[in-house]
Amino acid sequence: MLDRTKKIAVYMEGAVLGVGGKMGIGVLRYSPNPIVCVVDSQTVGKDIGALSGVPRSAPIVGSISAAIELGAEVLILGIAPPGGLIPPDWFPVIDEAVAGGLSIVNGLHDLLGPRYPALNQGPGSSQFIWDIRIEPKGLQPGTAKAAALSCKRVLLIGTDMNVGKMTAGLEIARVSREWGVNTEFVATGQIGITVTGAGVPLDAIRVDFASGSIEREVLAASDRGAELVVVEGQGALIHPGSTANLPLLRGSCPTHLILCHRAGQEHLTYLKDIKIPNLRQYIDLYESLATACGAFPRPTTVGVALNTFHVKQDQESQDACAEIEARLGIPCVDPIRHGPDRLVTALHQA
Repeated sequence: MLDRTKKIAVYMEGAVLGVGGKMGIGVLRYSPNPIVCVVDSQTVGKDIGALSGVPRSAPIVGSISAAIELGAEVLILGIAPPGGLIPPDWFPVIDEAVAGGLSIVNGLHDLLGPRYPALNQGPGSSQFIWDIRIEPKGLQPGTAKAAALSCKRVLLIGTDMNVGKMTAGLEIARVSREWGVNTEFVATGQIGITVTGAGVPLDAIRVDFASGSIEREVLAASDRGAELVVVEGQGALIHPGSTANLPLLRGSCPTHLILCHRAGQEHLTYLKDIKIPNLRQYIDLYESLATACGAFPRPTTVGVALNTFHVKQDQESQDACAEIEARLGIPCVDPIRHGPDRLVTALHQA
Protein backbone atom coordinates (compact mmCIF):
# COMPACT_ATOMS: atom_id res chain seq x y z
CA MET A 1 0.00 0.00 0.00
CA LEU A 2 1.18 3.49 -0.83
CA ASP A 3 2.11 5.49 2.29
CA ARG A 4 -0.86 7.83 2.66
CA THR A 5 1.39 10.76 3.63
CA LYS A 6 3.32 10.70 0.34
CA LYS A 7 2.68 13.74 -1.87
CA ILE A 8 1.51 12.83 -5.36
CA ALA A 9 1.87 14.33 -8.80
CA VAL A 10 -0.36 12.80 -11.49
CA TYR A 11 1.16 12.64 -14.98
CA MET A 12 -1.62 13.15 -17.54
CA GLU A 13 0.20 14.59 -20.54
CA GLY A 14 -2.33 15.04 -23.33
CA ALA A 15 -5.08 13.27 -21.38
CA VAL A 16 -6.67 16.03 -19.30
CA LEU A 17 -8.78 17.19 -22.24
CA GLY A 18 -8.24 14.09 -24.36
CA VAL A 19 -9.13 10.45 -23.88
CA GLY A 20 -7.53 7.82 -21.71
CA GLY A 21 -7.24 9.87 -18.51
CA LYS A 22 -9.36 7.49 -16.44
CA MET A 23 -6.50 6.53 -14.13
CA GLY A 24 -5.69 10.13 -13.24
CA ILE A 25 -9.33 11.07 -12.68
CA GLY A 26 -9.85 8.02 -10.48
CA VAL A 27 -6.81 8.91 -8.38
CA LEU A 28 -7.98 12.51 -8.07
CA ARG A 29 -11.43 11.42 -6.96
CA TYR A 30 -10.49 8.64 -4.54
CA SER A 31 -6.86 8.74 -3.43
CA PRO A 32 -6.45 9.71 0.25
CA ASN A 33 -2.95 11.04 -0.50
CA PRO A 34 -2.24 14.75 -0.84
CA ILE A 35 -2.09 15.64 -4.55
CA VAL A 36 0.21 18.58 -5.22
CA CYS A 37 -0.37 18.87 -8.97
CA VAL A 38 -1.26 17.34 -12.31
CA VAL A 39 1.32 17.44 -15.10
CA ASP A 40 -0.02 18.31 -18.56
CA SER A 41 1.67 20.83 -20.86
CA GLN A 42 -1.57 21.43 -22.80
CA THR A 43 -3.52 22.86 -19.84
CA VAL A 44 -0.83 24.58 -17.74
CA GLY A 45 -2.17 27.12 -15.28
CA LYS A 46 -5.63 25.61 -15.02
CA ASP A 47 -7.08 23.78 -12.03
CA ILE A 48 -7.82 20.10 -12.55
CA GLY A 49 -10.99 20.29 -10.49
CA ALA A 50 -12.45 22.96 -12.74
CA LEU A 51 -11.58 21.03 -15.91
CA SER A 52 -12.54 17.53 -14.79
CA GLY A 53 -15.55 18.14 -12.57
CA VAL A 54 -13.89 16.15 -9.78
CA PRO A 55 -14.42 17.98 -6.47
CA ARG A 56 -10.70 18.28 -5.75
CA SER A 57 -8.46 21.22 -6.47
CA ALA A 58 -4.91 20.86 -7.77
CA PRO A 59 -2.86 23.06 -10.11
CA ILE A 60 -1.81 21.84 -13.54
CA VAL A 61 1.89 22.31 -14.28
CA GLY A 62 3.86 21.67 -17.42
CA SER A 63 6.94 19.79 -16.25
CA ILE A 64 8.38 17.27 -13.82
CA SER A 65 10.67 19.94 -12.38
CA ALA A 66 7.63 22.07 -11.51
CA ALA A 67 6.03 19.07 -9.79
CA ILE A 68 9.19 18.51 -7.74
CA GLU A 69 9.26 22.19 -6.75
CA LEU A 70 5.73 21.76 -5.39
CA GLY A 71 6.93 18.93 -3.16
CA ALA A 72 5.90 15.86 -5.16
CA GLU A 73 7.37 12.59 -3.90
CA VAL A 74 5.49 10.10 -6.10
CA LEU A 75 4.57 10.33 -9.78
CA ILE A 76 1.48 8.36 -10.78
CA LEU A 77 1.11 7.57 -14.48
CA GLY A 78 -2.44 8.79 -14.93
CA ILE A 79 -3.73 7.16 -18.11
CA ALA A 80 -5.57 3.97 -19.02
CA PRO A 81 -5.29 3.82 -22.82
CA PRO A 82 -6.58 0.97 -24.98
CA GLY A 83 -3.95 -1.76 -24.85
CA GLY A 84 -2.52 -0.42 -21.59
CA LEU A 85 0.97 0.48 -22.85
CA ILE A 86 3.18 3.41 -21.83
CA PRO A 87 3.37 5.98 -24.66
CA PRO A 88 6.96 5.90 -26.01
CA ASP A 89 7.43 9.65 -25.53
CA TRP A 90 6.74 9.25 -21.80
CA PHE A 91 9.92 7.26 -21.08
CA PRO A 92 12.30 10.27 -21.10
CA VAL A 93 9.90 12.06 -18.73
CA ILE A 94 9.83 9.05 -16.40
CA ASP A 95 13.65 8.95 -16.53
CA GLU A 96 13.69 12.59 -15.49
CA ALA A 97 11.30 11.90 -12.62
CA VAL A 98 13.38 9.00 -11.31
CA ALA A 99 16.59 11.04 -11.62
CA GLY A 100 14.83 13.77 -9.64
CA GLY A 101 14.13 11.37 -6.77
CA LEU A 102 10.46 10.62 -7.48
CA SER A 103 8.94 7.20 -6.96
CA ILE A 104 6.73 5.90 -9.76
CA VAL A 105 3.32 4.22 -9.63
CA ASN A 106 2.76 2.45 -12.94
CA GLY A 107 -0.52 0.72 -13.71
CA LEU A 108 0.29 -0.07 -17.34
CA HIS A 109 1.47 -3.30 -18.95
CA ASP A 110 4.98 -2.03 -19.71
CA LEU A 111 6.92 -2.80 -16.52
CA LEU A 112 9.34 -0.19 -15.22
CA GLY A 113 11.13 -2.33 -12.64
CA PRO A 114 13.59 -3.75 -15.21
CA ARG A 115 14.33 -0.23 -16.45
CA TYR A 116 15.34 0.92 -12.95
CA PRO A 117 16.86 -2.18 -11.29
CA ALA A 118 18.42 -0.14 -8.48
CA LEU A 119 14.97 0.82 -7.15
CA ASN A 120 12.86 -1.48 -5.01
CA GLN A 121 9.69 -2.94 -6.49
CA GLY A 122 6.62 -1.96 -4.46
CA PRO A 123 5.84 1.03 -2.22
CA GLY A 124 8.02 0.06 0.72
CA SER A 125 11.10 2.30 0.53
CA SER A 126 12.05 5.94 0.16
CA GLN A 127 12.17 5.69 -3.65
CA PHE A 128 10.45 2.84 -5.43
CA ILE A 129 8.84 1.57 -8.61
CA TRP A 130 5.36 0.11 -8.09
CA ASP A 131 4.41 -1.88 -11.18
CA ILE A 132 0.80 -2.75 -10.40
CA ARG A 133 0.20 -5.18 -13.24
CA ILE A 134 2.26 -8.06 -11.82
CA GLU A 135 0.68 -11.44 -11.13
CA PRO A 136 0.58 -12.22 -7.39
CA LYS A 137 2.36 -15.32 -6.16
CA GLY A 138 0.64 -18.53 -5.06
CA LEU A 139 -2.42 -18.42 -7.30
CA GLN A 140 -4.48 -21.54 -7.96
CA PRO A 141 -7.23 -22.38 -10.47
CA GLY A 142 -10.77 -21.48 -9.45
CA THR A 143 -12.97 -23.96 -7.60
CA ALA A 144 -16.27 -22.03 -7.23
CA LYS A 145 -15.92 -22.08 -3.44
CA ALA A 146 -17.39 -18.58 -3.28
CA ALA A 147 -20.81 -20.05 -4.17
CA ALA A 148 -21.05 -21.52 -0.67
CA LEU A 149 -20.39 -18.25 1.18
CA SER A 150 -23.16 -16.65 3.22
CA CYS A 151 -22.16 -13.05 2.39
CA LYS A 152 -23.71 -11.12 -0.45
CA ARG A 153 -21.44 -10.68 -3.44
CA VAL A 154 -22.22 -8.01 -6.02
CA LEU A 155 -20.35 -7.83 -9.31
CA LEU A 156 -20.36 -4.65 -11.39
CA ILE A 157 -20.96 -5.54 -15.05
CA GLY A 158 -20.81 -3.19 -18.04
CA THR A 159 -21.90 -2.53 -21.58
CA ASP A 160 -18.42 -1.28 -22.55
CA MET A 161 -14.99 -0.45 -21.20
CA ASN A 162 -14.71 2.71 -19.12
CA VAL A 163 -18.39 3.18 -18.24
CA GLY A 164 -17.91 3.56 -14.47
CA LYS A 165 -17.76 0.07 -12.97
CA MET A 166 -15.00 0.94 -10.50
CA THR A 167 -16.58 4.26 -9.57
CA ALA A 168 -19.98 2.70 -8.96
CA GLY A 169 -18.40 -0.07 -6.91
CA LEU A 170 -16.41 2.29 -4.71
CA GLU A 171 -19.44 4.52 -4.15
CA ILE A 172 -21.65 1.54 -3.24
CA ALA A 173 -19.01 0.20 -0.86
CA ARG A 174 -18.58 3.63 0.77
CA VAL A 175 -22.28 4.16 1.46
CA SER A 176 -22.78 0.57 2.59
CA ARG A 177 -20.04 1.04 5.19
CA GLU A 178 -21.59 4.34 6.27
CA TRP A 179 -24.82 2.43 6.89
CA GLY A 180 -23.00 0.09 9.26
CA VAL A 181 -22.63 -2.92 6.96
CA ASN A 182 -19.27 -4.71 7.02
CA THR A 183 -18.36 -4.19 3.37
CA GLU A 184 -15.22 -4.96 1.38
CA PHE A 185 -14.27 -3.79 -2.10
CA VAL A 186 -12.27 -6.14 -4.33
CA ALA A 187 -10.24 -4.04 -6.76
CA THR A 188 -9.43 -5.75 -10.05
CA GLY A 189 -7.74 -2.95 -12.02
CA GLN A 190 -4.95 -0.41 -11.74
CA ILE A 191 -7.01 2.47 -10.34
CA GLY A 192 -8.81 0.49 -7.66
CA ILE A 193 -5.57 -1.13 -6.51
CA THR A 194 -3.78 2.23 -6.41
CA VAL A 195 -6.41 4.00 -4.31
CA THR A 196 -7.26 1.10 -1.97
CA GLY A 197 -3.83 -0.49 -1.73
CA ALA A 198 -5.09 -4.02 -2.37
CA GLY A 199 -6.69 -6.19 -5.01
CA VAL A 200 -5.69 -8.26 -8.01
CA PRO A 201 -4.64 -6.89 -11.45
CA LEU A 202 -6.90 -9.23 -13.37
CA ASP A 203 -5.65 -8.40 -16.86
CA ALA A 204 -2.11 -9.38 -15.80
CA ILE A 205 -3.13 -12.85 -14.56
CA ARG A 206 -2.57 -15.98 -16.63
CA VAL A 207 -5.93 -17.27 -17.76
CA ASP A 208 -5.66 -20.58 -15.86
CA PHE A 209 -5.46 -18.66 -12.58
CA ALA A 210 -7.76 -15.73 -13.37
CA SER A 211 -10.92 -17.03 -11.68
CA GLY A 212 -8.84 -18.40 -8.81
CA SER A 213 -7.33 -14.96 -8.20
CA ILE A 214 -10.79 -13.43 -7.79
CA GLU A 215 -11.97 -16.37 -5.69
CA ARG A 216 -9.01 -15.91 -3.33
CA GLU A 217 -9.87 -12.23 -2.79
CA VAL A 218 -13.56 -12.94 -2.18
CA LEU A 219 -12.87 -15.81 0.24
CA ALA A 220 -10.40 -13.63 2.16
CA ALA A 221 -12.96 -10.83 2.43
CA SER A 222 -15.51 -13.31 3.79
CA ASP A 223 -12.98 -14.64 6.30
CA ARG A 224 -12.54 -11.08 7.56
CA GLY A 225 -16.26 -10.92 8.29
CA ALA A 226 -17.57 -9.08 5.25
CA GLU A 227 -21.34 -9.10 4.93
CA LEU A 228 -21.16 -7.55 1.46
CA VAL A 229 -18.32 -8.02 -1.02
CA VAL A 230 -18.31 -5.53 -3.90
CA VAL A 231 -16.30 -6.84 -6.86
CA GLU A 232 -15.02 -4.32 -9.39
CA GLY A 233 -15.96 -5.36 -12.90
CA GLN A 234 -13.79 -5.22 -16.00
CA GLY A 235 -14.63 -4.93 -19.68
CA ALA A 236 -17.86 -6.15 -21.22
CA LEU A 237 -19.19 -9.41 -22.63
CA ILE A 238 -19.77 -7.87 -26.04
CA HIS A 239 -16.30 -6.32 -26.26
CA PRO A 240 -14.00 -8.52 -28.37
CA GLY A 241 -10.96 -7.25 -26.48
CA SER A 242 -12.33 -8.25 -23.08
CA THR A 243 -11.67 -11.65 -21.50
CA ALA A 244 -12.28 -10.75 -17.86
CA ASN A 245 -15.99 -11.46 -17.47
CA LEU A 246 -15.96 -15.25 -17.10
CA PRO A 247 -13.20 -15.23 -14.45
CA LEU A 248 -15.08 -12.53 -12.56
CA LEU A 249 -18.33 -14.50 -12.66
CA ARG A 250 -16.75 -17.85 -11.74
CA GLY A 251 -14.38 -16.41 -9.17
CA SER A 252 -16.96 -14.37 -7.25
CA CYS A 253 -20.05 -16.54 -7.88
CA PRO A 254 -22.08 -13.34 -7.45
CA THR A 255 -25.40 -13.23 -5.69
CA HIS A 256 -26.21 -9.90 -7.32
CA LEU A 257 -25.25 -7.84 -10.35
CA ILE A 258 -25.36 -4.11 -11.07
CA LEU A 259 -25.25 -3.04 -14.69
CA CYS A 260 -23.07 -0.04 -15.61
CA HIS A 261 -23.91 1.88 -18.78
CA ARG A 262 -23.27 5.29 -20.33
CA ALA A 263 -26.38 7.35 -21.03
CA GLY A 264 -27.28 7.41 -24.70
CA GLN A 265 -24.47 5.09 -25.80
CA GLU A 266 -25.54 2.83 -28.66
CA HIS A 267 -22.24 1.21 -29.71
CA LEU A 268 -18.81 0.49 -28.28
CA THR A 269 -16.67 3.62 -27.97
CA TYR A 270 -13.73 2.39 -30.02
CA LEU A 271 -15.53 -0.25 -32.10
CA LYS A 272 -18.48 1.59 -33.55
CA ASP A 273 -19.68 -1.37 -35.65
CA ILE A 274 -20.53 -3.28 -32.47
CA LYS A 275 -23.93 -2.20 -31.19
CA ILE A 276 -24.94 -2.34 -27.54
CA PRO A 277 -27.89 -4.75 -27.32
CA ASN A 278 -31.21 -4.27 -25.59
CA LEU A 279 -30.34 -3.81 -21.90
CA ARG A 280 -32.90 -6.38 -20.70
CA GLN A 281 -31.46 -8.98 -23.07
CA TYR A 282 -27.96 -8.04 -21.99
CA ILE A 283 -28.82 -8.51 -18.32
CA ASP A 284 -30.40 -11.88 -19.10
CA LEU A 285 -27.22 -12.89 -20.93
CA TYR A 286 -25.04 -12.11 -17.90
CA GLU A 287 -27.38 -13.87 -15.49
CA SER A 288 -27.62 -16.92 -17.75
CA LEU A 289 -23.87 -17.13 -18.16
CA ALA A 290 -23.42 -16.80 -14.41
CA THR A 291 -25.77 -19.69 -13.64
CA ALA A 292 -24.55 -21.88 -16.56
CA CYS A 293 -27.74 -23.91 -16.97
CA GLY A 294 -28.13 -24.26 -13.22
CA ALA A 295 -24.59 -25.35 -12.40
CA PHE A 296 -24.25 -22.27 -10.19
CA PRO A 297 -26.81 -20.09 -8.37
CA ARG A 298 -28.38 -17.45 -10.61
CA PRO A 299 -27.60 -13.87 -9.54
CA THR A 300 -30.20 -11.11 -9.49
CA THR A 301 -29.56 -7.79 -11.21
CA VAL A 302 -30.75 -5.19 -8.70
CA GLY A 303 -29.99 -1.90 -10.43
CA VAL A 304 -28.28 0.18 -13.09
CA ALA A 305 -25.45 2.65 -12.48
CA LEU A 306 -25.80 5.14 -15.33
CA ASN A 307 -22.82 7.29 -16.26
CA THR A 308 -24.19 10.74 -17.17
CA PHE A 309 -20.94 12.70 -16.84
CA HIS A 310 -21.26 13.96 -20.42
CA VAL A 311 -24.85 15.16 -19.87
CA LYS A 312 -24.87 18.88 -19.06
CA GLN A 313 -28.33 19.34 -17.55
CA ASP A 314 -29.36 17.60 -14.33
CA GLN A 315 -32.93 17.18 -15.58
CA GLU A 316 -31.69 15.41 -18.70
CA SER A 317 -29.64 13.10 -16.49
CA GLN A 318 -32.65 12.34 -14.32
CA ASP A 319 -34.82 11.72 -17.38
CA ALA A 320 -32.27 9.25 -18.78
CA CYS A 321 -32.30 7.34 -15.50
CA ALA A 322 -36.10 7.40 -15.30
CA GLU A 323 -36.44 6.01 -18.83
CA ILE A 324 -34.17 3.04 -18.11
CA GLU A 325 -35.78 2.45 -14.74
CA ALA A 326 -39.25 2.34 -16.31
CA ARG A 327 -38.05 -0.02 -19.01
CA LEU A 328 -36.21 -2.47 -16.74
CA GLY A 329 -38.20 -2.17 -13.52
CA ILE A 330 -35.09 -1.75 -11.32
CA PRO A 331 -33.48 1.38 -9.80
CA CYS A 332 -31.29 3.45 -12.12
CA VAL A 333 -29.11 6.29 -10.83
CA ASP A 334 -25.87 8.05 -11.62
CA PRO A 335 -23.92 7.13 -8.45
CA ILE A 336 -21.84 10.33 -8.61
CA ARG A 337 -24.51 12.79 -9.64
CA HIS A 338 -27.41 11.33 -7.68
CA GLY A 339 -25.61 9.23 -5.09
CA PRO A 340 -25.65 5.40 -4.86
CA ASP A 341 -28.14 5.15 -1.99
CA ARG A 342 -30.95 3.55 -4.01
CA LEU A 343 -28.56 0.92 -5.37
CA VAL A 344 -27.32 0.15 -1.85
CA THR A 345 -30.90 -0.09 -0.62
CA ALA A 346 -31.77 -2.47 -3.45
CA LEU A 347 -28.79 -4.65 -2.55
CA HIS A 348 -29.61 -4.85 1.13
CA GLN A 349 -33.31 -5.47 0.51
CA ALA A 350 -32.69 -8.15 -2.12
